[in-house]
Amino acid sequence: MARRPKSARPSAPSSPSRGGSDRDKIIAAFLELLADKRFEQIGFNDIADAAGVTLATLRGEFPSTLAILAAQMKAVDRAVLAEKLGDVADEPPRERLFDVLMRRLETIRPHRDAVRSLMRSARRNPPLALALDALAVRSQQWMLAAAGIDAAGPRGMMRAQGLALLFAAVLRTFVGDEDPGLAPTMAALDRALARGQRFSGLLDDLCCVPARLCRLRPGRRRRRGDSEEDVAAA
Repeated sequence: MARRPKSARPSAPSSPSRGGSDRDKIIAAFLELLADKRFEQIGFNDIADAAGVTLATLRGEFPSTLAILAAQMKAVDRAVLAEKLGDVADEPPRERLFDVLMRRLETIRPHRDAVRSLMRSARRNPPLALALDALAVRSQQWMLAAAGIDAAGPRGMMRAQGLALLFAAVLRTFVGDEDPGLAPTMAALDRALARGQRFSGLLDDLCCVPARLCRLRPGRRRRRGDSEEDVAAA
């Protein structure tokens, strides 16, 4: 099993302080509300009242509750990216990714109740689940980059999508993990990365398929008996 990363502690707050700017207060208030209420139950008035700001200020900072959540995820990204890989920099990609993702889990640990609530809402709300997946894929592209793994182009997007699904599965263990050292979560992450590593070879092969298909021009399919030279000349 992969070892616990020494760098698994945020160098910056995982969410803005209630004593900061209006934007910070809004994000912090939203997370507190999310810990007690379903995402779809949280209204603009609730957030404004909890943050101690006017509706006009709230509207000036964020166009929607999903935008507030996106800002929080960006703050988590920045906290993780602010850390160096340290003693795992020369380790294999899987070890580096384990370190980065454990760092992310440590960063969101203070808001585990909010994460649990959001996961419940996503299970009941497919459009919300799709929106969250898009945000997660964007974040996981940055996590791949932090681990020194290529996240560019179609292949990088596929890797980020796979990692987002993998991380979502680990979160199911994380939200119920009461162990101070997050041992069950670490074990779940290690198993998930092992499965992902076995699957990555297949994904890399699939990424090569479009390039091969591009040699067949649109409007002309290769017929039985045609040679590759005949098709290329069409």
